[in-house]
Amino acid sequence: MLAAFVRSILAEPRAPDPPARVWWDWVLVGALLLTATGEAIFRSDVPARPWAAAVALLVIPVLLWRRTHPLLATAVGFGGSMVLNIPMIFEDLPDVGLHSMACVLLLPYALYRWASGPEALIGTAIVAVPASVALASTATPVGDVIGGTTVLVASFALGAAMRYRAVARSRQVQQVRMLERGVLARELHDTVAHHVSAIAIQAQAGRAVAAVDPAAAVEVLAAIEEEASWTLHEMRTMVRVLRDGEVTDYAPQRGIDDLDELTRMSPVVQVHRSGHLAGLPQPVDVAVYRICQESVTNAIRHSRNATVVTVAVTGDLDVVRLRVHDDGEAPRPATTVGFGLLGMAERAKLLGGACQAGPDPIGGGWTVEATLPREVSR
Repeated sequence: MLAAFVRSILAEPRAPDPPARVWWDWVLVGALLLTATGEAIFRSDVPARPWAAAVALLVIPVLLWRRTHPLLATAVGFGGSMVLNIPMIFEDLPDVGLHSMACVLLLPYALYRWASGPEALIGTAIVAVPASVALASTATPVGDVIGGTTVLVASFALGAAMRYRAVARSRQVQQVRMLERGVLARELHDTVAHHVSAIAIQAQAGRAVAAVDPAAAVEVLAAIEEEASWTLHEMRTMVRVLRDGEVTDYAPQRGIDDLDELTRMSPVVQVHRSGHLAGLPQPVDVAVYRICQESVTNAIRHSRNATVVTVAVTGDLDVVRLRVHDDGEAPRPATTVGFGLLGMAERAKLLGGACQAGPDPIGGGWTVEATLPREVSR
């Protein structure tokens, strides 16, 4: 387990997109430089004052690079702390650091927040050396040792916690994007594929009647033009949704009242509504239309010698039932599930319902059945 933990740390990349230096970074560094200069001038109690001031004035500006170069900044900062330990070790002097050098505690935070796994391990060793030397070379009370160690560990822990929070947030955003992509893919399939199928069917009909009935061919062309216009409109609407800042003119979603439009695809399509279908929540209303639309599209595209495609929607007390049946002879491969079938099943499942599709063992042909609750849980 320890080996797996070490491997996971070594494989950890740098945190993406570290923020650039902002105005308050410059204010912080400027204020610390002024404080260090004031301490160097007025604090006569600091041993080796020029030495401490020189180290502080070299270390403090490194804070500007703590996000983009966390390991280098940590090495310089705690390297400076190590340099301050030299007079304490060889000349037996007390602590020679300035109060402004406490700013190096920002570096362990930046190291665990922004560095890669290997950089974090190296940086931790770099931090540990001067800290251990400082504690070992002075008669520091036990309480101060515990307090100093706690503050240092807290800086590491806060950086790691903020990194974990950012990663969790990034994963959450990615999951939302994946869900949105799935919704858009389903909408594209249900709308555009339906219109394109209708255009293909009308074109085939137009080619069949063009030689014998030019007037009928003109009517077919008009139907194709209308379907193409709808397809272009819905595609543009989806593209506007994907563009930030783009004003979108949202059209009302189609529902049960629009089911009669499906009969335009083919004269074999029949639509029947019964029961109580008024006052349905919009998600249920839209889902019924989309499932029926996809079922009719599949029936016309894939059925063979179908004489009728029946769409039946019934409103019961607690649920809405729909059934789309064709009497065609097309073989249906059971091993392959298309995006349309998946989309219908997903729509029903998201609303707490169910959708099944397959060969009809009683009446022959292919049947799609779905049951959707009238009330949508929130």
